[in-house]
Amino acid sequence: MLSTIDLRGRALGVRELRHLLPRAEFDVAAAVETVRPICEDVRRRGAAALYELGERFDGVRPTRLRVPGTVLASALATLDPQVRAALDEAIRRVRIVHEDQRRSTTTTTVVPGGEVSERWIPVDRVGLYVPGGRAVYPSSVVMNVVPAQIAGVGSLAVASPPQRDNVGEFTGYPHPTVLAACALLGVDEVYAVGGAQAVAAFAFGFEDVSDADGGTAVTCEPVSLVTGPGNIYVAAAKRYLKGVIGIDSEAGPTEIAILADDTAVAAHVSADLISQAEHDPQAASVLVTASVALADAVRADLEDRVAGTKHSERVREALSGPQSGVVLVDDLEAGLAVVNAYAAEHLEIQVADAAAVSERVRNAGAIFVGPHSPVSLGDYVAGSNHVLPTGGCACHSSGLAVQSFLRGVHVVSYTEAALKEVAHHVVTLAQAEDLPAHGEAVQVRFDGS
Repeated sequence: MLSTIDLRGRALGVRELRHLLPRAEFDVAAAVETVRPICEDVRRRGAAALYELGERFDGVRPTRLRVPGTVLASALATLDPQVRAALDEAIRRVRIVHEDQRRSTTTTTVVPGGEVSERWIPVDRVGLYVPGGRAVYPSSVVMNVVPAQIAGVGSLAVASPPQRDNVGEFTGYPHPTVLAACALLGVDEVYAVGGAQAVAAFAFGFEDVSDADGGTAVTCEPVSLVTGPGNIYVAAAKRYLKGVIGIDSEAGPTEIAILADDTAVAAHVSADLISQAEHDPQAASVLVTASVALADAVRADLEDRVAGTKHSERVREALSGPQSGVVLVDDLEAGLAVVNAYAAEHLEIQVADAAAVSERVRNAGAIFVGPHSPVSLGDYVAGSNHVLPTGGCACHSSGLAVQSFLRGVHVVSYTEAALKEVAHHVVTLAQAEDLPAHGEAVQVRFDGS
């Protein structure tokens, strides 16, 4: 487990580092060709296609596409009290952090009588995707829904795959814990749809006449924005439908990078590497260090720890894959260069004076500082958001936040005097760009004056 990439004694630029560092093979472009007919089928046939695709890909035909309110209420009523308490605390903490992300209108007086305001307006409707493959993700309900609610989104819907192992009243619906999380947050529009077809359903909307109650069909209106993590096919559908909808990011397999020195505790490092590896065989776990002793100690600890963890086969595959490894560097400076080039979804800083070192990180989805801030904390109850950019996208993209659901709109307001004072500049620039009608649109307001 954990191959070694030895960069000691080598002065490398960003281009070379990105070529050498481990990364999951994640060909979204190829997957787009797979999801294209799925998305187009949903566009053409709507609900009929969604029922068939659920049976084909999830191994169970949804009982109904929209989960009834009675089923949501039952999921909450039967939720394990300890799980409910943990979700309540997660919601409370995520709300605290995201409340501070609210944005207010700002108005700038450019000249007397000339103002430009920036008004932050929430999108009208969002579709929030919650995966449901190898694990159950009620925490992703929290991370999607809370910032959307705080942003003031007026209409939101959740989609999650129907689970073949569900029984009784939950047969053909998403996992009961996911449904309970929706109920806790007051979300009553929940669909038993997963994968690429869920993204397409949100993009195009659909009408389910087979779910008519008293003669009224169930209608899912199209959304403006789709957010949430998923597998490669969810990412591919987001790419294919971008433009029809807005997206948060093309989130791929999870990844953790740990920048550590010889002050780090090997057991902490190995446990944190495993925590992300258990998500998926393609999950990436990367240790960056100048300490050969630490790297050896981590490998030794991994042997015992992996054997004893529940999903040992999956974890071992992830840690042995080309996307995971130990990167040996000369010193902390070289380590910082590596993690900034790698731009991890999750970056832990386990070095002396971790807080100061963290200030020098430029590229990461989220940064976890010191020995008592593991990624698992952020996955659930730190208050931060766990929907984060992967695959190196943290060098240009941010994690999900309140602003993800807002649009900044400039509002321009000039008086006649303020426009007249600057009109000649408008005319000059319009003529310079050979767009004379632009200037004429200003001049006409002062003809004869």
